[in-house]
Amino acid sequence: MSVIPTPFPSAELPPFLRPDQNLRLLLFAGKGGVGKTTCATAAAIHLAEQSPDDRFLLVSVDPAHSVGHALAGDSSPTNLEIIELSAAACLDEFLTRHRETLYAIARRGTFLDEEDIRRFVDLSLPGMDELFALLQISTWTQAASYRTVIVDTAPSGHAHRLLEIPQLIQSWMEALDALLAKHRYMVERFRGQYVADQTDQLLHELASAAEQTLQLLTSPGSSLVPVLLAEPLSVAESLRFLSQLREQKVQVGPLLINQRRRTLSCQQCQVIAIQQQQALHAHAAELSQHELWELPLLPVEVRGRSALSSFYLSLRRLTLEPIDLTAPATVISCSVSPRLKLPEPRERLLLFAGKGGVGKTTMACATALRLAEEERPIVLLSTDPAHAAPDCLRVQRGSERVSVTSHLSLLAPDAVAQWGKLRQQYEAEIRNAWQHRQGQLQLAFEQRAIERLLDLRPPGLDELMALTEIIELLAQSADTTLVVDTAPTGHLLRLLAMPELLSDWLKAIFAVLLKNKQVLRLPHLTDRLIELSKRLKALRRLLIDHAQTALYVVMIPTQLARSETADLLSACQKLDLEVAAILVNQLTLAQRDSCSLCHAVAAREAELVMQIQQLAGALPVTSIGVQSPPAGVAELQALGRALYTPNKPDDTRGSHGTHH
Repeated sequence: MSVIPTPFPSAELPPFLRPDQNLRLLLFAGKGGVGKTTCATAAAIHLAEQSPDDRFLLVSVDPAHSVGHALAGDSSPTNLEIIELSAAACLDEFLTRHRETLYAIARRGTFLDEEDIRRFVDLSLPGMDELFALLQISTWTQAASYRTVIVDTAPSGHAHRLLEIPQLIQSWMEALDALLAKHRYMVERFRGQYVADQTDQLLHELASAAEQTLQLLTSPGSSLVPVLLAEPLSVAESLRFLSQLREQKVQVGPLLINQRRRTLSCQQCQVIAIQQQQALHAHAAELSQHELWELPLLPVEVRGRSALSSFYLSLRRLTLEPIDLTAPATVISCSVSPRLKLPEPRERLLLFAGKGGVGKTTMACATALRLAEEERPIVLLSTDPAHAAPDCLRVQRGSERVSVTSHLSLLAPDAVAQWGKLRQQYEAEIRNAWQHRQGQLQLAFEQRAIERLLDLRPPGLDELMALTEIIELLAQSADTTLVVDTAPTGHLLRLLAMPELLSDWLKAIFAVLLKNKQVLRLPHLTDRLIELSKRLKALRRLLIDHAQTALYVVMIPTQLARSETADLLSACQKLDLEVAAILVNQLTLAQRDSCSLCHAVAAREAELVMQIQQLAGALPVTSIGVQSPPAGVAELQALGRALYTPNKPDDTRGSHGTHH
C-alpha cells in the first residue's frame, strides 16, 4: 500500500479544526516524540484565531511540559489561555480543601489513631496527582468558561492510565463508602436515623466528578486525536493505544501522521519515504478504519506563534492505495561519531533516559546486546508502560522474562497482573487476621473496608512495580548488569525520587502494624515489607554510586528536546546521579547529492549539536545519523558494535563524569 497525499479544498479540514464543530474537549495523544505538543499548540492557536469571540484553554499534563518551548517566548492569541498544569499542585489543593473530611472518614472507618490517620492522608502514591489533574480539566470543561479545552497529554502509556481514572475514582468511592458504613450503621442503630454530613458530601462530589468525566470522554463533545510517525514502533504502539481507547469507548478523532517525507529529490529522502510506506503498509487494514491526515517534515523547526499558526496549512488527507513494494530498498547504514566506551562490568545499573520518541528503547536494546556479547549476564528492563522493547527486539510480548540471547533476557512487567498477584498473596492472611474476631461488629466492618481497599489499583502502579523489579533483580545476582529502558523524562524523574516516597510509606505502615500488633497480625506481609525496606535502602545507595550506576541521555536534534535535556541534566545533578554521555540521535546526513530539504534540516541540526556540546560541558556527546530503523537482534547488535569501542583491561571512566 502507498500513502497518496490528496490536497484538500480550503473549506475541508479535519473535524477538530473546523470552527463549526463545537468540541468541548480536544486531546492530543500518542507515543513520545511524535509532535503532540506542536499539534496541540497549533490546533489551539488555529481555533482561537478562527473564533476570536470565543475563549479557549490549552492545558499541558505531561510532567515534562513543552508548550512554553513550542511558543519560543511569543504571546498566544488574547482569547487563548495556556496552563502547564502542575498535577502535584492539583493534589495539594484538593488536600487543603478536604484534608479534615478525609481525616473524619478514616477516623470513622478504621481503628487507626489520630497520628496514624494524619500520616497516611498526608502521604500520596505516585499517580494520585494525575488523578486530580484530570478532575481539574473536567471541571474547566464542565464549567463552559471555554468553548474548547485542548489537552497536550503525556505519552500514550501514561495517557491511557490517565483516561482510566474515572473508573478508578468510582472504585475509590466504593472503598471510602465502605469505611463509612460502620459509622452510618451505628448512628441508625442508636439514633434511629442517619443524616448526611460533609463526609457524604465529599463522596458525592467525587462520584459526580468521576461520572461527568467519564461521560465527557465518551461523548461526541470530546475527541482524542492520535499523533504518530510512519515508523514501525510508532505505528505498533499507536494501534495498541487505539485498541485500548475502543475498550474505554473514548471518542477518537482522525489520525495525524507527522513528519512525512514528501520530496523524493535525493536518495536519502527516497529511502526514508519507502520505509515510511512500508511501516504504514504493514498495518493498512487497521489504519484504513480511521480518517488519516499527514503533515510533512519541514525544513525549519515549528516554534513560535507564526510557525504554529501556519502549521496546518501543509495538512493533507491520506488515502491508502496498492503499490509494489517488493523491490529491495536502499539501506541507510549507521553513522556514529565519536564512539562511546563500553560500560565496565562493575557498572550494575544503566539508565537510558530522555524525551519520548528519541530512541531510548533502540539505544537501550543495542547497549544490552553489545554488553551480552562480552558474555556478561544482562537483564533489559522496560519501565515505560507502553513497553516498546519487545517490538524493537521482535520478541514475544509478556510479563515473564524472555531469553533474547544466551546472556541477555528481557523483562517488561505487567503492573496490573503483578498487583493482582500481590493482592492474592496477602488477601488470605488479612482475612485470617480477622477470622477469630468475626463476632465483633466493629472489626467486621473494618474487614470489609480493607477488602475494598485491596481491590484498588493505584494509578502510579507501573512505577511502583518497576521499582520493585529493579530491587529484586539486583538482589538476585551480584554480577548482573541491569539496562533500563525508562519512561519519558517527567515520569522517569518521579521514578528516581520514588525510593524516598516508598520509604515514607513503609515507615507509616510499620508504625501502624507495631502499634496494633495485638489487633492486626500479618507476619508474612510484615516480613515482605521489611525485605522491601532493606532493598530500597540498597537501591538508594546504588543510585548515587558513581562507580556502579550511570544514566545515558538520549535526545533528537530539536530545540524542544534540547530544552528538556537541560532540565534532565539539572535534575540528575540535584539527585547526584551519574550522567555518562549524551546521545544525539537521528541526525540528518547532508551529502553533495542531498536535496534542499536535507541540507536545510542538516544545517539547523548541526547548530543544535554545537549548543548541546556547550550544554554538556565535559560530558561526551555522540551523534548518531539517520538510519534504517534497526529492528531485531542482528540489526541492534550491529548498532551496539557501532556505538561502543571495546574496553581495555585498565580502562577507567575517564571523562564520563557527573554533569555539573
